[in-house]
Amino acid sequence: MKYTPKSPAVLVLQDGTVFYGKSAGKVGTATGEICFNTGMTGYQEVFTDPSYKGQLLLATNVHIGNYGITDNESESNSIKIAGLICRNFSQHHSRKQADASLTDYFIEQNMVAICEIDTRALVRHIRNKGAMNGIISSETLDVDVLKKSLANVPSMEGLELSSTVSTKEPYFFGNPDAKFKVAVLDEGVKTNTLRCLSDRNCYVKVYPYNTSFEEMNAWEPDGFLISNGPGDPAVMPNVVQIVKDIIAHDKPVFGICLGHQLIAEACGISTFKMFNGHRGINHPVKNMVTGHSEVTSQNHGFSIGLKDADKSDVVEITHVNLNDHSVEGIRVKNKKAFSVQYHPESAPGPDDSRYLFDEFVGSLRVGKSAETLA
Repeated sequence: MKYTPKSPAVLVLQDGTVFYGKSAGKVGTATGEICFNTGMTGYQEVFTDPSYKGQLLLATNVHIGNYGITDNESESNSIKIAGLICRNFSQHHSRKQADASLTDYFIEQNMVAICEIDTRALVRHIRNKGAMNGIISSETLDVDVLKKSLANVPSMEGLELSSTVSTKEPYFFGNPDAKFKVAVLDEGVKTNTLRCLSDRNCYVKVYPYNTSFEEMNAWEPDGFLISNGPGDPAVMPNVVQIVKDIIAHDKPVFGICLGHQLIAEACGISTFKMFNGHRGINHPVKNMVTGHSEVTSQNHGFSIGLKDADKSDVVEITHVNLNDHSVEGIRVKNKKAFSVQYHPESAPGPDDSRYLFDEFVGSLRVGKSAETLA
């Protein structure tokens, strides 16, 4: 690609704060809730994570795009962030295996970005003031016009987004001759989650976000996975009821991120919007069952209530965040159901937590006869 001169761009925050920078990607305007991710690598996996739907991603790492884009590192079929905010947007990349530059990828995907702003100042502002909406534009620099547009952007709290990223039709993933069958309720599932199941001898069928338990169970799966996804779990009562039906059936159930929150709601535990949320690949979590700690990959702006979980006679807390003591995992008592708030598929991030897939598949194995497993 040829070097493209950058035109002026502006970022306006919900509280009226303004940052001026340069445009990157496609010229245009983008809106959403601003959230920051502290990971130093894995930007492509982050951009394509469906859990980021409706959010302007603020990258705290200085250099974005320096190793380009590779087709097999996407976590879905398209970019899911609403827009990008960064310090240095690299128009050139050094990795020989790359299939494209980030600039070409953003233009192809109609993605708007702003760069060359003081991201440290913006992160500090968001940390102090809390998550808020913003608007990026490289087509108009009129702050008053942008403020009027920003006023119409809905809050992430109360927003249902799984329906916008979930598959429209069921599809299969993995080897049809695998020993186990897992039904995935797709609230915004990442591709590497499906790989982690397939690698453990599971044949996966992925269903739309609001598929009934009866329809999924007709396939006769050995277990269910409730996936990650975007939006507010408190406004998804129909999906919560589906999760209740799945848990009541007493087959193994594994929930991840939004799936974790939906399992909590199904068990009578409240969820809430966090002041900033957790997004990065270095969050320390303690497993309260084993006493071991793990470094985790996280991306969530909602969490489950600690007081509700602590006093619940339905669930027990299994994992706790060592930074803020928020609940990171629960297990449903007297059921084969458990969940975690973080991302054990770790794309990007460390693989400390992939043992959770082993535990889930181990629970599938219990329900199989020795003859079937031979």
